[in-house]
Amino acid sequence: MVEVTNELMYERLKRIHGDVAEMKFDLQELKRRMTGTEEAVVGVHRRLDRHDERLERIERRLELRELAEAQKGFDPNS
Repeated sequence: MVEVTNELMYERLKRIHGDVAEMKFDLQELKRRMTGTEEAVVGVHRRLDRHDERLERIERRLELRELAEAQKGFDPNS
């Protein structure tokens, strides 16, 4: 069996410390990437909202046009 010494404990703690530091760095990187992804999704939602508004305006205009055409009646000569 291996004898546990202060040097062995110190080496193990240094290795654990390095692993924790690496995990901390990776977690920070993941947070940055997640923030970027969230911002991109917000941008897509804004764009979709603008398209929805434009589509609603177009639909309203078409309904007004269809209503005006229905009121003037059908003229086969035109």
